[in-house]
Amino acid sequence: MIASRLAFALLAVVLALPCATAVDAQRSDEVYEPTPGQAGKDVVWIPTPDALVIKMLEAVKTTRDDVVYDLGSGDGKIPIAAAKQYGAKAVGIEYNPDMAELARRNVKREGVDNLVSIVTGDIFVEDFSRATVVTMYLLPQLNIKLRPTILKMKPGTRVTSHQFGMGEWEPDQQLKVESRDAFVWIVPANVAGKWTLKSDRTSFSGTLDLVQRYQRVGGTLALGGKTRQLLSPWIDGDKLGFSFVDSDDHVLSVRLIFNGSTMTGALSDSRNTPLTASRR
Repeated sequence: MIASRLAFALLAVVLALPCATAVDAQRSDEVYEPTPGQAGKDVVWIPTPDALVIKMLEAVKTTRDDVVYDLGSGDGKIPIAAAKQYGAKAVGIEYNPDMAELARRNVKREGVDNLVSIVTGDIFVEDFSRATVVTMYLLPQLNIKLRPTILKMKPGTRVTSHQFGMGEWEPDQQLKVESRDAFVWIVPANVAGKWTLKSDRTSFSGTLDLVQRYQRVGGTLALGGKTRQLLSPWIDGDKLGFSFVDSDDHVLSVRLIFNGSTMTGALSDSRNTPLTASRR
């Protein structure tokens, strides 16, 4: 009888071992806590303050229609904020597998796993071209390395970086929150080169010759046998605007929307003449 009881007790202990192991493993997984300053692939992990996160997302005008990609997402703070505060879909790319798992748990805890996904991967390998908003807190040399990829994104994509800029590409806006800096850029359309500018409704026809350095643009308009310097030209994402002096010494404005090999818009004359520009 005693032997039977001992055998039963021993069996109960053996059966309980797998459960205890599973619970301990779950607990150890749940208590993974990254340390500010810990080394990563190319950077150390330092979280962005909450107030600055919100200010950055506000500055790029985040909405529920956006897809936000956070490059080097750490514990998932920025993707979670984009989803919770603005209803945006968000993706975090994080190289450290442990950190990525922590971010996934945080996403689930915050109840936004229907909007946020965390990718374990390299920001220089993963595709984030579908983003309408890009956020990051990387080192200056990494920002510059990413710059060519970002400049190829859809014009109008908004980019914001905590602390560091992108070299010669000047920011469109600078923020300061709690002594921390952040920067905002809008990806400009690539409009450099020669364009045939005309109207299908009138005899208006000319050659637009544009030079460009990031979001800075200049150039000339050859019209009616005379070349005119563009006045106050600007680019805002996929939008191009400039003014010029016509043959009657009137200042007219042109507004165009970029669509790859063409631009469409209008001339600010009495008829608001529709215009089309085609690359030459």
